[in-house]
Amino acid sequence: MTLNPFFLNGSTTEQSLIQDLVNEQLRMYGVECYYLPRTFAKTNTIIREVIQSEFTSAYPLEAYVNNYEGFGGQKTLLSKFGIEEKDDLILTISKDRFENYITPLIEDLSNVGLATRPKEGDLIYFPLGDRLFEIKYVEHEQPFYQLRDTYVYELTCEPFRYEDEVLDTGVTDIDNEIDQIGYIQTLTMVGVASTATAITSYCASGAVETVYMTNMGGSYESQPTVSFSAAPAGGTTAVGVASITNIYTNCNGEYGGKILAINLTNPGCGYTVAPWVTIQGGGGSGAAATTGICTTGSVGVVTITGGGSGYTTNPHFTFTSPGTGTTARGWGEINAAGIVTVAYIQNAGCGYTVAPTITIDAPTGIGATVGVGTYTFNEIVTGQTSGTTARVKKWTASTFLLEVSIVDGTFTAGEAIQGESSGAYYVLSVQNKDDLVTPFADNDTIEAAADALLDFTETNPFGMP
Repeated sequence: MTLNPFFLNGSTTEQSLIQDLVNEQLRMYGVECYYLPRTFAKTNTIIREVIQSEFTSAYPLEAYVNNYEGFGGQKTLLSKFGIEEKDDLILTISKDRFENYITPLIEDLSNVGLATRPKEGDLIYFPLGDRLFEIKYVEHEQPFYQLRDTYVYELTCEPFRYEDEVLDTGVTDIDNEIDQIGYIQTLTMVGVASTATAITSYCASGAVETVYMTNMGGSYESQPTVSFSAAPAGGTTAVGVASITNIYTNCNGEYGGKILAINLTNPGCGYTVAPWVTIQGGGGSGAAATTGICTTGSVGVVTITGGGSGYTTNPHFTFTSPGTGTTARGWGEINAAGIVTVAYIQNAGCGYTVAPTITIDAPTGIGATVGVGTYTFNEIVTGQTSGTTARVKKWTASTFLLEVSIVDGTFTAGEAIQGESSGAYYVLSVQNKDDLVTPFADNDTIEAAADALLDFTETNPFGMP
C-alpha cells in the first residue's frame, strides 16, 4: 500500500523553508570560520598516498560550535613524544551554503579531489582559539532526513598536525599559524660586501716576534692550551692560539691532528729573553715550539674596528713597512655570516718606531656580490644554480640569516637565491640542514643515533640486497 497522496511529507517549499531557517540561525549564533580545501600537490601512484598537500585558498563560512562547554577529546597530554593536543571540535555548517558558495569556488581547482561536500583532510580555521583544525569525519545525516532531506554537515575536527604542507592562503592570521613550526633549515647569506678595518697598538721593545714549531706533535682532537712564560715586571705576557691541521697522516695511515702553527693574539711586551712555550691538552702530545723576540719596536694587539661583510675566506692583514727591519704579518678569522671577528698575528715585525697602519684584504669571489631586497614570509625562493626551491620562514636582515622549510633539493654554496615575489637576491655562504629553530626538534639527534647503529651508505643496511 502506497503513502497517502493527499499528505505531502516534505515538499520542496517546506524543505527550502527549513534550510532558510537553518541558514539564518547559523548566521545569528554561529562563528565565522574559514574553510581551507586541501589540494594534492604530489601523490603516490601505487597506493594513492598523498605525499605533499597544499592549502592555497581560504573561504569565510559561518559555523555553529556544538562544544558549548569547551573542547572535547582528551585535552592536552604529555607523552614520550612531547606535548600533544587532543582537543576535539564539532562544528555544524549549512549544506546549502557549502554547495552554493564553496563548491562553485573550488570545483575548478586542480587536484582538489572532492568538491561537492566537505571532505576529511580539509582544514577549518577557528578564530576564537586562533587555531587550525583538520576535519576527521563528516556527518551528513543528522538530523535524520527531516521532511525527507538533510540540511547541515556536522564536522568532527582535531588539531591540525603540520607535516610540511604548503599553507599560503593570503590571510595573514591563517598563514602565520605555521610561522615557526615544521622542519627548518638555516641559510647564511652574503649581504653587502665591505672591507674590514683594524688598528694596532705598539710595543717599543721585547715583543714576541714569531713562534717557531719545532715539533708538530700528533693525535690532537681539540685545540690545546698555549702558554708563554711571564714577562718581566712592567711587561705584558704574550698570548697565543694553536692552529690544528689534519692534512698529515700517521704511520698507520689514519689522519691525526697536528699543530700547524701558533698565532699570536698578543705579542706581549718587555721581554728581555725569549719566553718558553707550553702546549697542553687537546688529547694529543709531542708538540713543541720556540720563540724569537724583537729588541726594537713591534706591533702590539690588533683590534678589529670594523668586521666588514661578505667574506667567504679568512683575509690577510697588510702592515706598513718599518723601513728597516721586518714587516709584520697577520690574518683575520671570519664567522658564519662572513664578518671578521678575530685578528691573529703571524709575525709581530721588528724595527717599528710607531704603530703601523693595517690594510685588510677586501672580500673576493661570491663575497663581493651585493645582496638586495627583503625576503617575505612564505614566498618561494629558488637557487639560481641548483634549481632548489624552498619556502621562507623568516629573514633576519641584520645577520643575513634566511630560515626556510619544504626544501626541494640541496642549495649550493656560492649560488644566488632569489625570492619569487619579493625579488630579493642574496648569495648563499653556508647551508645548515640541522633544525636550529624548533626547540623540540629531535630529528638530528635520532638520525645521529641511527647512523651509529646502521650503515646507511649500504644499498640495504638491513640485510642482503
